[in-house]
Amino acid sequence: MCAPTPIRALFFDFDGTLWDSESAVFEAYRRLYEAHGQELPLDGWVAGVGTLGGFDPVADLEARLGRELERSIAQGQEWERIVGRLDEIGLRPGVRAYVDEALGRGLSLGIVSSNDRHWVEQHLERLELAGVWDVILTADGDASRAKPDPTLYREALQAVGVEPTEGVAIEDSPNGILAAKSAGLFCVAVPNTVTATLDLSSADITVASLEDLPLARLLGSG
Repeated sequence: MCAPTPIRALFFDFDGTLWDSESAVFEAYRRLYEAHGQELPLDGWVAGVGTLGGFDPVADLEARLGRELERSIAQGQEWERIVGRLDEIGLRPGVRAYVDEALGRGLSLGIVSSNDRHWVEQHLERLELAGVWDVILTADGDASRAKPDPTLYREALQAVGVEPTEGVAIEDSPNGILAAKSAGLFCVAVPNTVTATLDLSSADITVASLEDLPLARLLGSG
């Protein structure tokens, strides 16, 4: 299946789609639960993927234990102690090729994320993908703007001056897909190891990797 043409903009989700931070963070919290004799509930975890306020693993673990965790963990300090070295995680397969070809075709590029702008910009710099985006929109802690609400996607469309039918969203989670489709976008789902078992059927296309769907084929020009 090809996206409707002409397509003038690509919008990427960030965590789990551009790079697989989601799987790394999930595995780290799974180990944290295991260290305390507990099992991280996957159904609870996935409710929070791609949005804000869906699941608080620290609060959940404290409730299970009946006591507070170490103050450094509960307050979000010593992040590396919990999640390991996120700086070692690179782009997901096919992402850089998509970005490079989109730039060559003159398409607008955007990032639409429920996370914080500082987080996104910090890792874009590390991943050597800063400076190529026409728009970066983030929820910055405002749950009312986070996915599955379509607000961020609608603002992204307005920012680059394209109609919903002229844009494609690339997402990895049900919350992200719902936000994109509610904004009227064609949506490609590229699940990671955490979201691969979820219902992504609302997406127009689901692929294991962007390498499996070259941009030219998606656009109907190759």
